[in-house]
Amino acid sequence: MPTEKPRFTLTVDEELLKKIDDFRFENRYPSRSAATLELIRLGIESLKREQDKKEL
Repeated sequence: MPTEKPRFTLTVDEELLKKIDDFRFENRYPSRSAATLELIRLGIESLKREQDKKEL
């Protein structure tokens, strides 16, 4: 089923790909894309928390 969401390509080395795959299987994500999206989301949330701490 086609999507209207924007897409982009990401190139990673073998070590990072293994980490993404490990995260995917440990957390039962259905695809690398789903796992990568979650890792990005978690990273952004973590950065936001760090910024909020610095502003206090």
